[in-house]
Amino acid sequence: MDTSEQMVVKRVRRRRRHSIEEKLKIVEKTLEAGASVAEVARAHGLNANQVFTWRRKYRQGQMVKGGPKLLPVQIVRAAGSKEAHPHDQFLGQIRIELRKANVLVSGSVDVDALRLVLEKLVG
Repeated sequence: MDTSEQMVVKRVRRRRRHSIEEKLKIVEKTLEAGASVAEVARAHGLNANQVFTWRRKYRQGQMVKGGPKLLPVQIVRAAGSKEAHPHDQFLGQIRIELRKANVLVSGSVDVDALRLVLEKLVG
């Protein structure tokens, strides 16, 4: 009867984290003339699908080095409004149109709560 114990060693794969600079460098290599996404991905030890995801985010402006993405803003005077009032800075609404949802903000708003909502919708 064999009473010896066998030890099983499992390799633990750790998820690699790439900085935004690394991602941008890899994505920009795929955008060069004649570049193959699969070859660039392979050269960096990545799955091509991951690189395609980064490219999509890059094109949508979601991969920005050094700070938050700025969005275009359009100021529209409310219907029926004839002239600016001294209290206009406290009145009105903010309408934010995103792909996933439209957000309408009226009155006094908790800035941190609004930031959290927008990060969840954009991210």
